[in-house]
Amino acid sequence: MIDKIESAVEKVILEAGDLIRHHIGQVSGSMIATKGPSDYVTEIDKKCEHLITEMVRLNFPGHNIMAEESATEELQSGYTWVIDPIDGTTNFIHGFPFVAVSIAVCLDKKPVLGYVLDPVRNELFSAKKGAGTRLNGNRLPMRKPVELDRALVATGFPFRAKELMDPYLASFKRIALGVSGVRRAGAAALDLAYLAAGRVDGFWEIGLKAWDIAAGALLITEAGASISDFNGEDNFLDNGNVAAGVDPVYGFLLEEVKSRLAPAIKRG
Repeated sequence: MIDKIESAVEKVILEAGDLIRHHIGQVSGSMIATKGPSDYVTEIDKKCEHLITEMVRLNFPGHNIMAEESATEELQSGYTWVIDPIDGTTNFIHGFPFVAVSIAVCLDKKPVLGYVLDPVRNELFSAKKGAGTRLNGNRLPMRKPVELDRALVATGFPFRAKELMDPYLASFKRIALGVSGVRRAGAAALDLAYLAAGRVDGFWEIGLKAWDIAAGALLITEAGASISDFNGEDNFLDNGNVAAGVDPVYGFLLEEVKSRLAPAIKRG
């Protein structure tokens, strides 16, 4: 079964990537709808999601689907496909070349396959439970510890929960002063893939969705890095709060978000 799923994911994610690559920065106002504050969807998001979900329904009719634009189901027992057709829709609209397609296949609510495609750079990050992480089919080396003063970390601003901006900025300041640099590029799935690949050494963000995280979480753990929610537990697919990194970066990020962000989220 798993081999059949892998083959199907690899084919359909590349097809979705072609759609994105041909339309990035070229969608007009009539093709863009607003879902909420700073939260957009385009006709290309919908086309990519339809392409993927129809493939799943045709080839794996007994599987569940959890997708950003339809969100028809939650993580369930058995197989659940967790799909983000375009992670970084705002980037996509503006032609900012940091976008991704993210597909995870979960078994009994845990990712067993994870794929993140950067269609602009033609980079496909993939992982299978127990088999490591790959980039364009080539096995990536396991992540090694990185000293804090040499670490580059990524983050995302809490634009859907702006009431948390002040505690977020407090944590941002502490983290920025402790590491070499901080980057915010606007596509969490690709940030997580970059962590697995050694391009950044840590990541934290508030209020993500399962489709932003599921594939990247497997990429990270299969590459030897760590990921948790802000309490150091594995409930990040449910609560959307993520701290991740290599040693000792992960421990530093977790300490900061646990002390400054977790209490603010609980109060909220």
